[in-house]
Amino acid sequence: MGAYILRRLLLMIPTIVGIMAISFAVVQFAPGGPVEQVISELTNAAGSDRLTGGGGDLLQGGGDEGGRYRGAQGLDPEFIAKLEKQFGFDKPPLERFLSMMWNYARFDFGESFFRNTSVVDLIIDKMPVSISLGLWILIFSYAISIPLGIRKAVTDGSTFDVWTSGIIIVGYAVPGFLFAILLIVVFAGGSFFDWFPLRGLVSDNFYELPWWQKILDYFWHMTLPLITLLLSAFATTTLLTKNSFIDEIKKQYVTTARAKGLSERRVLYGHVFRNAMLIVIAGFPGAFISAFFTGSLLIEYIFSLDGLGRLGYDAVVKRDYPIVFATLYIFSLMGLFVGLISDLIYTWVDPRIDFERRDV
Repeated sequence: MGAYILRRLLLMIPTIVGIMAISFAVVQFAPGGPVEQVISELTNAAGSDRLTGGGGDLLQGGGDEGGRYRGAQGLDPEFIAKLEKQFGFDKPPLERFLSMMWNYARFDFGESFFRNTSVVDLIIDKMPVSISLGLWILIFSYAISIPLGIRKAVTDGSTFDVWTSGIIIVGYAVPGFLFAILLIVVFAGGSFFDWFPLRGLVSDNFYELPWWQKILDYFWHMTLPLITLLLSAFATTTLLTKNSFIDEIKKQYVTTARAKGLSERRVLYGHVFRNAMLIVIAGFPGAFISAFFTGSLLIEYIFSLDGLGRLGYDAVVKRDYPIVFATLYIFSLMGLFVGLISDLIYTWVDPRIDFERRDV
């Protein structure tokens, strides 16, 4: 196992370099970079100044010096050169990429182009929202999915199984943002009740409250976002648990255990559970990361939660490349480690699995 782990760790290096290289190359051809963003703001401001009788020192008559950038005609080429140097675009792409990867290898992500603060500080500042959403969704979805999936497997084909399957499928098919809007309309001061807050993770006076009121205030704000995300989060795990248990129940060792006179509960939880839960437990690390960093962008916007999803989206729109590449690097690295952890959990749950005998 040690050799397998070492090989996987070594393979992470070219993998992460490849991911970053492809993303970096795509960005080079994407229009509307940070230089063009600043130019657009300046030209719009200059146009407003002319309408009000003002003038812009950055505008020079005619000229085609800024032809590389959309809307840059007429701007002082020295100013454009300063912008390129400010954003690091005065260097060749290969040199910029190698410098970025060297800094990222030391977890030095630099500063945001437009927020005047370090990328690490921004990510840390947004983490509480993402952790709040991801952690509770993971706990609640597994707490509901596993018992419900087991019950559905044991009562396969019954009225309970059919009705719960219908509810799960309908709930999974409804887009999360539509359900979020419905909850806001009904329970957050829309057309019916005003029971829950519309935005934010905590109230404005949160730090003035006693500790027990802080807990209540926190869950008061989290109720509607969690219900929205939970609607689809547990569907896949529930059906996966049910199908895994059904497959195991049909095997010969279950028939043998029953023939020995073991109780149904002993058969189910003493023999079937460990084998049936192999695929569910092994997928836990991936679900853990996925719950933190994916699927909540629209929910964050709808409920005004300032988390990592919203940070990444704003960075892409604004072309804030340090944030874009830093989050991509961190999430890709975590995804690679999660894949390795999933394999290790496989061997822990079922010692018969031996990755040493397989090619990576």
